[in-house]
Amino acid sequence: MQAIDNSTANVPGTTLAMMKAVVHREYGEPDVLTVGEVRKPTPGAGEVLIRVVAAGVSIGDHHIITGKPYLVRLSPFGGFPRPKNQVPGAALSGRIEAVGPGVSTFQVGDEIFGQALHGAFAEYIVMPAALIAHKPKNLSFEEAAAVPWGTTALQGLRDSGGIKAGDRVLVYGASGAVGTWAVQLAKSLGAHVTAVCSTHNVDLVRSLGADEVIDYKKKDFVEGGARFDILLDMVGNRGFSDYKAVLKGGGRYVPCSGGGGDWLGPLLRIIGGLLSFLIGGKQFKMFIQNVNADDLVVMRELIEANRVKPVVERTWPMSEAAAALRHVGTGHSRGLNVLRLS
Repeated sequence: MQAIDNSTANVPGTTLAMMKAVVHREYGEPDVLTVGEVRKPTPGAGEVLIRVVAAGVSIGDHHIITGKPYLVRLSPFGGFPRPKNQVPGAALSGRIEAVGPGVSTFQVGDEIFGQALHGAFAEYIVMPAALIAHKPKNLSFEEAAAVPWGTTALQGLRDSGGIKAGDRVLVYGASGAVGTWAVQLAKSLGAHVTAVCSTHNVDLVRSLGADEVIDYKKKDFVEGGARFDILLDMVGNRGFSDYKAVLKGGGRYVPCSGGGGDWLGPLLRIIGGLLSFLIGGKQFKMFIQNVNADDLVVMRELIEANRVKPVVERTWPMSEAAAALRHVGTGHSRGLNVLRLS
């Protein structure tokens, strides 16, 4: 993990500013990552240079690093045959180091959080000012780095699920990076929340406000029949007939998970879901997270009003990035894990 890349730093006549980063040059298990030096970026028009303090480590990052499902390698996040982006990482928090032309909403020294397409596992990152927001005042940098993934739960419930006060919501996979947010956001929007998790996480999920908690090791959530208006799925390991069985007429199934195997991954499940929900009067509501500052502000306001809070399982140093990704890759992390970068 400690190899340093000086391939550009030592070229005669160059005066490139360098920074330390977690470097991704080939697909494979997280041990393919190294900590090395890459060029420090410079902000352009509408952009800001951020000194990254902390970055969230998610299952999505694990997919990008392993290149599985293989479809990832053909996406804007991947690259073929090798990773297109040297530095992985998306959710982050930090301080504004410099602003580019045309940026008026932020100034040097501002504490921010946001979500990039890549590059968050580094000392510095350049991002469009339109994709960040001022950090919640009542959070540490490590906690703030966990917040951007909450917008996935927010958009799944609000935009795809059409949640309204009084709805009965099932959160399947309630103890993970998105699930912990989903439980809290559904409650804050006035829903009755049933959460599914393992025995180890029952107390955590209950503390987040779930009205009912189902320990999947002791009880199948399908028992009890059709009773939910929305099912937010972070696991993706059940047949669609099971999901349909617990939804009321007109109920909405919202997938926020992977699954589907090593080749096409969730694409197969999406196709299967669309076909399965063609009959039966229940809805398959596919969505793709839309990264935007407006929803970051929504999250900040809820956090500062003490209506929701991040769940951070552990903070890791940059030198242990591979270990953090291995842990997240097991699929059993509680809330979000965070990488400390400066």
